[in-house]
Amino acid sequence: VSITTRELTLLDALMLNIGVMLAAALFVIPGVVISTTGTAWLSALAWLTAGAITWCGAATFSELGARYPQAGGPYVFLGQAYSPLWGFLFGWILLVVIQPASIAALAIAGMTYAGALTPLSPVITRGGAVALILGLSIWNAAGLRRSAAIQNVLTVVKLVLLTMIVVGFFWYGGDGMDTFRAPFPDATLTRTVAGFGAAVTAALWAFSGWTGVTLVGGELRNPSVTLPRAMSYSVIATTVLALLLTSGVLWALPPIDAFDSQRIVADAATHVFGGVGGRVVTLAVIASCLAAVNGLLFSGARVTYALARDGLFINWAAAVNEQKVPGNALLCQGIWASFLTLTGRYEQLFTYVVVAVWLFYMLGAFAVVILRYRYQNDSRPHEVAGYPYIPVIFGTVAWALVLQTLWSQPWDAIIGTSLVLTGIPVFWYWSRRTNRDV
Repeated sequence: VSITTRELTLLDALMLNIGVMLAAALFVIPGVVISTTGTAWLSALAWLTAGAITWCGAATFSELGARYPQAGGPYVFLGQAYSPLWGFLFGWILLVVIQPASIAALAIAGMTYAGALTPLSPVITRGGAVALILGLSIWNAAGLRRSAAIQNVLTVVKLVLLTMIVVGFFWYGGDGMDTFRAPFPDATLTRTVAGFGAAVTAALWAFSGWTGVTLVGGELRNPSVTLPRAMSYSVIATTVLALLLTSGVLWALPPIDAFDSQRIVADAATHVFGGVGGRVVTLAVIASCLAAVNGLLFSGARVTYALARDGLFINWAAAVNEQKVPGNALLCQGIWASFLTLTGRYEQLFTYVVVAVWLFYMLGAFAVVILRYRYQNDSRPHEVAGYPYIPVIFGTVAWALVLQTLWSQPWDAIIGTSLVLTGIPVFWYWSRRTNRDV
């Protein structure tokens, strides 16, 4: 049995991407953006810049995803553009670090915020996070429509709560009106530019997850239309949401508080609505974490399945159940994410692979150019607008962020690169077993 059902609609794909993007980071990164830029207008410009760069990436990956609408997304088209090894290395680091570490971190974050509503011990917090991961893994194994249904519900709840918060900030707030008067901070040009760059980098990281819908390309209905629209619309929607939330926070809080807050969204809600506001933000964080955990489990298992299907991982994970869902891959991913949750090593692992994430983004950007040159006569179901400028812009930014990470966090970058390279002997082992070309 194979994954052959193309049941995911545009709404399903859109809710998947929005659910994964701007998860718990949406309640933290605005504070970083505000503190590093120093003004409301530069904060807004930082979000718009990050959104534009992310849109360039989404538009680029849309052409690749529409060309190869298969389970695994970048695993498939990086293998086609460069070599099977490069595709495997992406799948490997996603399988062992990126996806499970993200799932673990978000599950813990969700349970930690739940502890703000009712006190939870550390043991119950970790145990609850594991139960959440395994429970959602089992739910997703029950069928594609069930996966999409719970993803849609969780994302809609997240969006409704966030909309209520933003509207409340602008309707009932106003103590931060003076924050919008100065376009630039009272600082040197060098510090202003450096702060703006740091804000854009933080905002870019907050948008992580925009490739999620490419991982489920094999189950999208009319992928040449659905995938590009879902990626573009999701990036635009999350950019607008982040921009409005950040502006709402600045509108609600007095300037002296806005630029010196570690929990800026919660502080703004408490300032405007009192204790009720803090609880609404807590519920929004929990909903965001749940939507992201489910989306990551749902999409990530398709990479595990694709690796196993191609003989590059244990055959057991390639099994598809009666509902035509990779149930074993879901269970495998859930167990590994649960292990990372219990050990508490997920945060450090994720920090290490930041350089790898941007490296694979860069490779994906230039894969469009390579594939167009190599297969000039092939039909393309979808073409990125503004070719070759859009892919080159995104690829250049991704490469610059690889270099910036190497410069600012050399040891983390070296460890992260080493983690990626551990995939080489694994690839050779599985390739020799299945007689695949390297």
